Amino acid sequence: MFVYTSNHPAFFFNTRFTESTSAPNIGYLCFMATKITQDIKEAADALRGNQVIAIPTETVYGLAANGLCIQAVSEIFKVKQRPTSNPLILHFAHLNDAIPYIEDFNEELKHLYDLFSPGPITFLVPKTDKVPEQITSGSKFVAVRFPSHPIFSALLQSLDFPVAAPSANKYGSVSPTRADEVIAQLNNEIPLILDGGLCQYGLESTIVGMNEDRVIVYRLGSIDLDELSVALGYVPEINNQVDHNPLTPGMVKYHYSTKTPLRYLKEYLNPEENIGYIFISGIPDDFPKGQCIVLSSTGNLKEVARNLYHALINMDARGFNAIYIEKPSPEGIGLTILDRLQRATAKFI
Repeated sequence: MFVYTSNHPAFFFNTRFTESTSAPNIGYLCFMATKITQDIKEAADALRGNQVIAIPTETVYGLAANGLCIQAVSEIFKVKQRPTSNPLILHFAHLNDAIPYIEDFNEELKHLYDLFSPGPITFLVPKTDKVPEQITSGSKFVAVRFPSHPIFSALLQSLDFPVAAPSANKYGSVSPTRADEVIAQLNNEIPLILDGGLCQYGLESTIVGMNEDRVIVYRLGSIDLDELSVALGYVPEINNQVDHNPLTPGMVKYHYSTKTPLRYLKEYLNPEENIGYIFISGIPDDFPKGQCIVLSSTGNLKEVARNLYHALINMDARGFNAIYIEKPSPEGIGLTILDRLQRATAKFI
């Protein structure tokens, strides 16, 4: 066996693993052309072979691997260029499937599970020894989710292991909501993308856990704070910002960023050449339409959320000197949108 050390993206050192703790037993150099498919069996076979692939969810596309195989999980971090200190989410078809991997599932969380799962909500709970430490970055807690996307759900039901999956993008970049956006970032780095069409929500899942006897929010997401508050009978505390060692995904300060400088649109700002503008519901009369994107013609914030990442990716690819984006109202899903924009604009302040 030989090792090829070139960093050329069109090649990879392919490995097969017989156990989650074993070393690679076969190695060979080959060309990797990323394939887009709708074949669930093909995706399942790839995951059983401990390959990293992209999968659709109702939130954003995910970069998926066998959550019990240490080498496959390590490949997620490598492909995504994600710090190993930032934990992953384990995905299951049903709560019963997750029971062997969690020590406790609080009644408050069970209530939220009954209301919102399967769907875009993730639960941070104590883990059992069945969960590899690489998934949790050494934490005693694991994030578990039960997605509603029919293709991903069918894929999970065909497997006998949980699937680890962060978003299918390079670390810190904008999350993809379409298969072609995954290709733009990860072409030739993964063998296949399971195409599930446009993501329903367009923003990542809400992450909740427990602080003593009350629910706490670790990441604002597609289930908004108002919905949680109605379900719980109180407004849960938000603890979604850390400088290092995050408990869950989405807590770091700089995230979801374009390469082009992204800033908030000021009311007094005049249009300029080679600047992109993203508006919530309409383009002002004096702004050139060719430089603008509208997120929702009706101002519907759920539609704004669904279209946000696609608009950012679109603008980022157009070679503008800067992008300016209008702030949404800080209500309902607007709080989640603002959270994403705050992290996306942070490095350009």
